[in-house]
Amino acid sequence: MELGSRLSALAHYRRIGQFVSVGAVGATIETIIVAVLTTTVGLGPLAAKTIGAETSISTMFLVNDRWTFAEEGERRTIALVHRWLKSHMVRIVGLSIAFGVLYLLTSVVEFEFLLSGVDFWPTMANLVGIGAGMSVNYVAESLVTWEVHQ
Repeated sequence: MELGSRLSALAHYRRIGQFVSVGAVGATIETIIVAVLTTTVGLGPLAAKTIGAETSISTMFLVNDRWTFAEEGERRTIALVHRWLKSHMVRIVGLSIAFGVLYLLTSVVEFEFLLSGVDFWPTMANLVGIGAGMSVNYVAESLVTWEVHQ
């Protein structure tokens, strides 16, 4: 398929809005998990992000599959599992960007964001990383997971 038709398939404003809305829900889920695990359990930022990311990615996949990309793909269980696996594979790039930003902001940059004596900088740094990976995720999910260009 030519580049123009792929770009046209991506420039679907309703779908972009839905994807961003679902992403906001996923980011909220992940942020709450990272905040709880780093501030109350004492888990490191990268370990907390791993747990939060998997929870949010699976949640976002299910919502995107039923809402954002509802008209794309088969409804059989095996097709759903196949899309879930593809989703995880394509999100590796966006997730790598998010992890890289989180690592840089929590391991290289020395900064604190104290609120009532609790450091929420890992939580804030995680949000920056999520934002950095979101556009990559939209393109990859649209073209690879749900194949909107076909």
